[in-house]
Amino acid sequence: MSHQDVTPKQAPAPGKRIAAYLLTEYLERLGVEVIFGLCGHTNIALLDALGKSKIRFITTRHEQVAAHAADGYARASGKTGVLLSHLGPGLTNAATGVANAALDSIPMVVIAGDIPSYYYGRHPHQEVNLHQDADQFQIYRPFCKRVYRVDRVEDLPRIVERAFHLAASGRPGPVLVDVPMDMFSADLDINAFHQMPAELTRPSLDEATAARIVEELANAKNPVLYAGGGVLSARATSELAELAELLEIPVAHSLMGKGTMHEHNPLLLGMTGFWGAPIANDKCRTADLILAIGTRLAEASSSSWDPRFTFAIPGTRLFHIDTDLAEIGRNFPTELGVVADAKLALGALVKAARNRASAPSRPGLRAEIAAARAAFAANWADQWTSNQFPLRPERILSELRKAVPEDGFIVTDVGWNKNGVGQQFAITVPGTFVTPSGLCTMGFGPSAALGVKVAQPNRASVALIGDGGFGSNPAILATAIEAGLPVVFVIMDNAAFGTIAGLENMHYGTTFGCVFHDPSGAPYRVDYTAVAKGYGARGVMIQSAHELGPALEEALRSNLPTVIQVPMENAPTPTPGYWNINDIYRNGQ
Repeated sequence: MSHQDVTPKQAPAPGKRIAAYLLTEYLERLGVEVIFGLCGHTNIALLDALGKSKIRFITTRHEQVAAHAADGYARASGKTGVLLSHLGPGLTNAATGVANAALDSIPMVVIAGDIPSYYYGRHPHQEVNLHQDADQFQIYRPFCKRVYRVDRVEDLPRIVERAFHLAASGRPGPVLVDVPMDMFSADLDINAFHQMPAELTRPSLDEATAARIVEELANAKNPVLYAGGGVLSARATSELAELAELLEIPVAHSLMGKGTMHEHNPLLLGMTGFWGAPIANDKCRTADLILAIGTRLAEASSSSWDPRFTFAIPGTRLFHIDTDLAEIGRNFPTELGVVADAKLALGALVKAARNRASAPSRPGLRAEIAAARAAFAANWADQWTSNQFPLRPERILSELRKAVPEDGFIVTDVGWNKNGVGQQFAITVPGTFVTPSGLCTMGFGPSAALGVKVAQPNRASVALIGDGGFGSNPAILATAIEAGLPVVFVIMDNAAFGTIAGLENMHYGTTFGCVFHDPSGAPYRVDYTAVAKGYGARGVMIQSAHELGPALEEALRSNLPTVIQVPMENAPTPTPGYWNINDIYRNGQ
């Protein structure tokens, strides 16, 4: 269409500007660097304004990919991720990714176009309206911190300011701003977007309570510090390590808390729960006092809350620090709850610990931890160096750890990759392990790795994923090529939804519905390296264990997205903990 074909529109009145342009400039002032999303007829007015701004817009081929990419960007940058969506199917496509961010406490603002405001009640094109008119924003109610619908253009500035305030404050999470498309093109006062989100002072821990907690920990016989993802998001890892050192207390962590302490710290017990380390489960179960920080003590990390395996609470006393009041006392009886920012709270505890006259003595603790961790690791030592083909999954982790720089990001999907990395893979730089925990979304890894690379372009971003997860949306490669994101996608290919196939086989002696096969029953593998080349990316098919290391090194040097497909044995991850689903399954006739 030529410039002459554009229908001229009436210019804004004096002192007014089109809302989409004012909104875009406001987003710039908020520090928004990038928006992930997809076009639609309800949001192209905003896209027009974004095209003239310094904000980068990264388009994807599916809205779930955009949501996961915004999630990964937020985790790697520490900023709020921003997602732009079309109405109806656009917003429903994005729902899984937004829910994933919500359950992992990731700050996100979702801006969605909607039907013209004056068509409410007439059921226009793509409107979600079966329950009530103009009802699409209700879809996000179960997992967003707040959902807003802009009924008057004059409300748009206040709502956007509130959205960014709420997304990042307290327990972070997504906020939806639902905008009828005519609002983007309406006129607003030039100074309408004048209010910036308030500067916040996060809640801390008073000196008396800090001193009380430190004394209780120092005097406890078998105390444990238990760290969750809140420690990482608060950037409080150095405070955690110092508190552990000052009071000579071992540290266990949830899946989301992996990386809160350097992997080789002699006080680190490791991850708890079903896929956790025996020493971590044992020390937590036999502790007389646990201080939990920034965690919801979720099922998988708590062995389904069964006192025989990970946490024997009550019995063990629990002190719990979290930014979300609702999490305190939710899953275990809590003796002392503290609503506070993890960094400020740990800082107060460190200060109190420094003021003590002497440090507690726990002779033999470090040697006990070292021996227990070494004994557990010995169970897979042979697999980490195994030359078998298809590869053992442990050998894939081994080659990754050698090839990927310590400050590189490992972004997993769900299945062996998530569980194996959480259990066995050394993380030495905080925040470099990115995984979906609360919703455990298959397809998260390759999409989130794009957002991670946008946030940290000078650091490696490696997606470690199964063939089932990668196959759900290989069009992420188009985004990687178009946006110039040299992400490395390592596909652990076992021709199955491997973890679920293992569960089914263990309980029912079959893998029905869980493995990939052709009509003859033979294993069916997609050649994703050929798919990658079709998108213009690099593709490498591994033919022996010795090829993986060099392939990873070459991919990390490359300036192109690279798919490395690794045929792999479908071997289970060790499960020292407990998951009560294993007591539910019944094999009948």
